[in-house]
Amino acid sequence: MTSVPLEELDDAALLAAHVAGDAAAFGVLFTRHRERLWAVALRTMGNPEDAADGLQDALVAAFRRAGSFRGEAQVTTWLHRVVVNACLDRLRAAKVRRAEALPEDLEDRGLTLVGPAGTDASPDDGDPALASVRRERRDQVVAALRTLPPEQRAALVLVDLEGHSVAEAAAVLECAEGTVKSRCSRGRARLAPLLAPLMQSEDVGDPAPAAGNRPAGGHVGSATPPRGPPAG
Repeated sequence: MTSVPLEELDDAALLAAHVAGDAAAFGVLFTRHRERLWAVALRTMGNPEDAADGLQDALVAAFRRAGSFRGEAQVTTWLHRVVVNACLDRLRAAKVRRAEALPEDLEDRGLTLVGPAGTDASPDDGDPALASVRRERRDQVVAALRTLPPEQRAALVLVDLEGHSVAEAAAVLECAEGTVKSRCSRGRARLAPLLAPLMQSEDVGDPAPAAGNRPAGGHVGSATPPRGPPAG
């Protein structure tokens, strides 16, 4: 046990304190990274119900397997790996992709078509017609992501939406960097025809997402996805 307040410990020290028997340490660690872990689970699973189940599976696994952490990677990388693996396990077990309702609290960071809690992210959010168009476009992007094989979806979520580097994504997915690049490339190629109508509507003058956030080019979202936890 440690006399230092848990909130002042770094991630590795919190995990070590949990392994040593501190009953509160893991909760502090999870709370610290909750928003990012939830975002990864939500985008990978595609709906809040399955994301909650996947995240719960991951937290149970991380809680029980904390003693296996050897410090080869950052604790956050390890946590992301556990969450992604738990979500992929559920996706593989389901073997069927369903078209569930879009979660209202999805933060399309990197897409920025709709803001937090289902609010419109543009300065024209007082216009119901514009808000409807933006919601429809968000639906199209998220529905397109759901059509990808789990491994491609996970790679795109980490690189294009969460803003991880290829190296970081490779560490999370426990595969070679070339594999991550290949999965992202194939995923973007599969998304391109699905998102073509959305981009064509922008080209003829329909209300468009914020500059730099069109789902075109090298990334699903923007050329340089933002970093850091999603806004609450």
